Amino acid sequence: MKLLSKILILIFTLSLAPACSDYLNVVPDNTLTLEDLFKTQEEAWNALAKVYSFMPRIDLTHESMWTAGDEWLGRLDLNENTGNLRGIRLMRGLQSASSPILGTWSGTNAGKHLYRAIRQANVFLELIDRVPDMTEQEKKNWKAQVKFLKGYYSFLLIQQYGPIVLADQLITPDATREQLFQKRAKVDESFDYVIKLMDEAIPDLTERAPSTLLGQIDQVGAKAIKARVMLFRASPFFNGNREYFGDFNDHDGQPFFPLEYNKEKWKDAIDAIEAAITAAEGAGVALYSYEKQPYLFDREDYTANQENLQKLYDLRMLVVDPWNKELIWGFSNINVYGQGELAHSTNMRLPLGYGDGVTNTPEYSWQWMGTTYRMAERYYTKNGVPIEEDQTFNLDKKWELTVTPNADSPEYQEMRGIMQPGAETIRLYLDREPRFYANLGITGGYWRTHGVRIRTMMYAGRDGGYNSSQHSTDYYESGIAIKKLVHPESKSGAWQRTIKYPYPIIRLADLYLMKAEAYNEYYDTPGPQVYEAINRVRQRAGIPDVETVWSDPMIVRSVNKHKTKEGMRDIILQERGIEFAFEGNRFWDMIRTKRAVMEFSTPIWGWTYTGTTGAQFFNLEVKQIRKFTITDCLWPIDLNEMNTNSNLIQNPGW
Repeated sequence: MKLLSKILILIFTLSLAPACSDYLNVVPDNTLTLEDLFKTQEEAWNALAKVYSFMPRIDLTHESMWTAGDEWLGRLDLNENTGNLRGIRLMRGLQSASSPILGTWSGTNAGKHLYRAIRQANVFLELIDRVPDMTEQEKKNWKAQVKFLKGYYSFLLIQQYGPIVLADQLITPDATREQLFQKRAKVDESFDYVIKLMDEAIPDLTERAPSTLLGQIDQVGAKAIKARVMLFRASPFFNGNREYFGDFNDHDGQPFFPLEYNKEKWKDAIDAIEAAITAAEGAGVALYSYEKQPYLFDREDYTANQENLQKLYDLRMLVVDPWNKELIWGFSNINVYGQGELAHSTNMRLPLGYGDGVTNTPEYSWQWMGTTYRMAERYYTKNGVPIEEDQTFNLDKKWELTVTPNADSPEYQEMRGIMQPGAETIRLYLDREPRFYANLGITGGYWRTHGVRIRTMMYAGRDGGYNSSQHSTDYYESGIAIKKLVHPESKSGAWQRTIKYPYPIIRLADLYLMKAEAYNEYYDTPGPQVYEAINRVRQRAGIPDVETVWSDPMIVRSVNKHKTKEGMRDIILQERGIEFAFEGNRFWDMIRTKRAVMEFSTPIWGWTYTGTTGAQFFNLEVKQIRKFTITDCLWPIDLNEMNTNSNLIQNPGW
């Protein structure tokens, strides 16, 4: 199975020692040795792989930015150590200027050193033309990849730090002090720099990376990422944010952030998004649908409930089916042995009585990264609206214990294969949208993993629940698990038994929802482009179109909310929060729309995981206090960098 990109397996081991400040592009004194590294195509290939090796590790539980926000909860761990679960520790107010968590400015606390990556890119671009055994077309393509990555890494720095140093040129050992100790550029200048690099790179990239080079950036991926860059540039955090950064100025007293809102940036975003969608669809990229036979354990239920089970498979497999048609660009530098992967820390152990009788081991199914109670409420009802908006959903009884219909009951047929028959659960878990059941491990539901279908109950001592005799520290603290990142065929015991897949950096659904947002923000009222784009994603999710359900007074409380820009903005952001749950998008969506402080400063709740019955289990408890302020929206620059370069101005509050 070609699951790993060749470009990301060949990791170049050369270490270029930094001079002065780590973010500067200084050529080491051993220039001849460096040039020798580009004598052959193979050596140049290794150098290309080295540039790719700086991609942030979104796959690793303790290093992934995906766990930042309000979606994830590890086993309860309230110590002050920032060496683990770094994304969650960001949300607890544990960020520090002395050792920034996931700091990418200088590579601190598990952050990738992106200025070192940019330096590697500059070395590559300077020397690649000297390689004798490469065609000009090959050199153009490789240079384009590196130029794009240089822009992409710069964009990731903008996300975290706002104004950045534009490390565009290779600096020689005889550089002046002014060349060495550079100032931060304005935010608009920083974005313009990224866009320029991407525009220069795109024409020379391959339209789509071949199957032997999956993971390399190509034209379709580059255009999609450029669309994301333009979306961020137009968003309120970076566009006219006088509220946060009205007094954040450079040495000349000029504001780093643009303080006046520029609506035309949304038009620029629309143009980039439309170009990305055209390129993706033209290359055969499409929303994912499961086109194989259902697993044997589902065959009977699939036959009896084909429409609903097919939809469940479409949504359950859209991330874990490797290199599927929806994926535009994926992170494929997955550790061969699977150490630390989110796919394994979320995976449920195989309970006794299932499978081939082999005793389950904790390797590759650690059963301790779960979700927050908030996520259980965020998903829509079956009508495709929030639970608090659905008049057919009884909020007063959402925590009431109930029992699903028996297997032979007519009422059970629509939930066959989705919920267990005759199982105790709560009303909150019934009559929800298909993504709820595809993504979450809940009491009364099913979990497809280890090649079997587990009847999850989540109570202590029951399937999926806390079991001190099995492992006293590994359990789902909130009593709600995450199925989305676990392939149904992944098993425990050895890395050979797990299914590897690329973690999505961007997929087509993202472009559609970007389109809906950009059109909604640019025009005074939502138009057909907005509805058409969001409805593509909703239709794949098996829920009604926006215009249909939000205009129905028999269903929604806020009738016609979708007809105002503000109302549609809320709808789009919730759609994004559901569609990309656990994929790292929500944290940045809340940052760029200036909602992060409000959304991330409330406690995290969950069920009483030690409960052995429904009455004992379904009691909400505060699991973790969260603290997220305006200051936390921008990362601090490491104090070592500040002490080295007096031209740097620290981010506000640090």
